Amino acid sequence: MSIPIQYEVCVVSTTSRTYNFRVIDAPGQSRQFSVRIPSELFCPTLLKYQDGPPISFERLKQEIEGATQDSQARTHLNIAETDIHLYLERHYPRKERKKFPAY
Repeated sequence: MSIPIQYEVCVVSTTSRTYNFRVIDAPGQSRQFSVRIPSELFCPTLLKYQDGPPISFERLKQEIEGATQDSQARTHLNIAETDIHLYLERHYPRKERKKFPAY
């Protein structure tokens, strides 16, 4: 069963972008979560600004799906460079170069 996750807002500061979400557990019951991405990880060679919400959503979803009764999902998450590399591999796979025959 999929848990509804709603994107709410992005808070931009000089050091990071924080994406805020609401997770709806049941009608009238929700939890707030935030996912922070340091500003230096946004650049043409790493993460684009438009990738901020989807990578944050995926990280939050992973955290919620891994939660148990003994280990609740953390409400404040951070995106690391390793998270970005995995995200880019899934969403922007490298294209294989065509090999041309040698003459």
